[in-house]
Amino acid sequence: MATTFLSTGRKSGLFLFLALAGCTATQTQPNTQQPQAVTAQETGETNLLLAEWTGPYGGVPAFDKMNLADLQPAIEKGMALHLAEIEVIAGNPEPATFENTIVPMEAAGEELSRALTYYGIWGSNMSSPEFRKIQEELAPKLSEFRSKISQNEKLFQRVKTVYENARKNPLPADQQRVVQLVYEDFAMEGANLDAAAKARYAAINKELSSLYTAFSNNILADEENYVVYLTKDQLSGLPESFVKAAAKAAADRGQESKYAVTNTRSSMDQFLTYSDERALREKVWNTYYSRADNGDASDNNGNIAKILKLRDERVALLGYDNYAQWRLQNRMAKTPERAMELMNAVWPAALARVEEEVADMQAIADASGKKITIAPWDYRYYAEKVRQQKYDLDSDEVKQYLQLDNLTQALFFTAGELFNFSFTPVPEGSVPVFHEDVKVWEVTDKTTGEHIGLWYLDPFARQGKRSGAWATTYRSHTTFEGKETVLASNNSNFVKPAPGEPLLVSWDDATTFFHEFGHALHFFASNVKYPTLNSGVRDYTEFQSQLLERWLSTDKVINQFLKHHETGEVIPAPLVAKIKKASTFNQGFETTEFLASALMDMKFHTVDPAGMDPDKFERETLQALNMPEEIVMRHRSPHFGHVFSGEGYATGYYGYLWADVLTSDAAEAFEEAPGGFYDKEVAARLVKYLFAPRNSMDPAEAYKLFRGRDAKIDALMRDRGFPVPSEQSKR
Repeated sequence: MATTFLSTGRKSGLFLFLALAGCTATQTQPNTQQPQAVTAQETGETNLLLAEWTGPYGGVPAFDKMNLADLQPAIEKGMALHLAEIEVIAGNPEPATFENTIVPMEAAGEELSRALTYYGIWGSNMSSPEFRKIQEELAPKLSEFRSKISQNEKLFQRVKTVYENARKNPLPADQQRVVQLVYEDFAMEGANLDAAAKARYAAINKELSSLYTAFSNNILADEENYVVYLTKDQLSGLPESFVKAAAKAAADRGQESKYAVTNTRSSMDQFLTYSDERALREKVWNTYYSRADNGDASDNNGNIAKILKLRDERVALLGYDNYAQWRLQNRMAKTPERAMELMNAVWPAALARVEEEVADMQAIADASGKKITIAPWDYRYYAEKVRQQKYDLDSDEVKQYLQLDNLTQALFFTAGELFNFSFTPVPEGSVPVFHEDVKVWEVTDKTTGEHIGLWYLDPFARQGKRSGAWATTYRSHTTFEGKETVLASNNSNFVKPAPGEPLLVSWDDATTFFHEFGHALHFFASNVKYPTLNSGVRDYTEFQSQLLERWLSTDKVINQFLKHHETGEVIPAPLVAKIKKASTFNQGFETTEFLASALMDMKFHTVDPAGMDPDKFERETLQALNMPEEIVMRHRSPHFGHVFSGEGYATGYYGYLWADVLTSDAAEAFEEAPGGFYDKEVAARLVKYLFAPRNSMDPAEAYKLFRGRDAKIDALMRDRGFPVPSEQSKR
């Protein structure tokens, strides 16, 4: 997951962190105060969280020594140090140039960036009530800090001078791109406003930062506090692996002899797919989809209304009619109208497919004597019955061949074939980790042995870890001041298996595992010089990860890594054939639940939010869109963290579909090549134009260099089994 941000420092970690949101139980209570030793402040020594990273591999974060008591002092000190650096740059009496303005801006903020790495770990991987109190205090301070940079008039005038000079006398391509991105970020953050408007702009950002924190923590509170416990007589239909994991989850909560369905997608999704207990399915469904929408202290509807109103007021200061216009100006879509055009092209086909899917499910329910009408908590359950009937495909049978350890090796194989990367486990204890579940691998070039970076994997759900799956960097590649190697992390929320049991995952979860690894490969493949060029364009940055999903179903991966966890036998060819034949199965559900969220995101940000009741607006908007009663949005508004826990995905959730157009089109480039998905020539173009440049060139131009033309929607429609517009027009 990535985002755009104001680029004012070497890692630009602050602005990346402020915008992060989920891109999905609970086992272990993390030790948020480790170690229980004296703090840096008590000894008078340099705060560990600000200190330069030491040790092997170019230095690594001291995750094993971090202490929560050091966090707030470190962040506050880091902000002060960064602001002092900015003042020196802004106060330079020499005429502004790339070398004396942009270069030192790229170098500034190292200490703060390091402290924010630890902040991000506590925020995403091991939160606690103690941390959340610190977070509530720091959120507005971090916002004020950002405004002090974005509204520094002397600094902006220097940036503007460099930008205008570069337009007259272009710099080398990468420098020109850096100047463009830096200037545009300042302009979008109100640098051209008058003093009064700047003050209001900063005040709005400060208030929003607190609202984003509250929104995120409300979701986490409901995920932690709401658990459905089952007794032994309520396990009908559930796979043995799920039952064992649920027993452990209950025992971890002091509920021996019971079984816990935790309030996370990974747990909910399995239960709704397999449980024969309809009343319990309804209960689990309601518990999950009502997160932060229960009219209690964790309800987020009020926060949504405030967020939308403040966002609208802020962009009005800049002269925009709505938030979406402002946000999309530097995305691939450019305008909300173009984004809506894409979604509206797919939406009718998705709705039509849902009607077919529901009819198939209702027929099975009727034939079994169940006098029911398909409801949202029935969809996954009966979809699985249809899958078995239509394709003779049992999802639990498929899971027996999807063991996490083997899938991890499949990731490494794919990276080796496409990127020439090799992954080697680092000796245990040689690299500090923040939790015992985290494992680390060294990434090297297969041919030269050159060190590229480290890959951290944090696979399991636990108390204090936010839901979802995501990728992040602790250090990005640059050659700005000597080569910096990459420290990248993938984070999942798989339900931890009982001791001695294998971790078996669904095909969807395996696909997500490949997806998030695609982000990591994007980090590792970077060849940029300047830190700013590691930023992402929201409706493009999901493309690389979505494309990597395609390698899960290639023959080389299937034949080497999809092996039965007990017998070691490769998944049978007939079962693989069934999986591929069923590849467009349930696309009505999957497309509709996603698009409903993406359309709601855009609708929220293109209307006047004055007096809005978010719950009512959601219901009425979905009704106007003819949303099927049997499906709910993938992310209902009160827990739509992508959009309301920050700004990275706000009016950008459609980007997954935009990226999927590119993905489907690019996949066909491999399918058309002599070597298929392992064609060396196409893979070389993939790395050269679509991964390595990061944001050093316009994404649309980069895609043209790879494909030789713009992407077409036709491939996406074929992938989903929907009618292809261009083919229909020929009839």
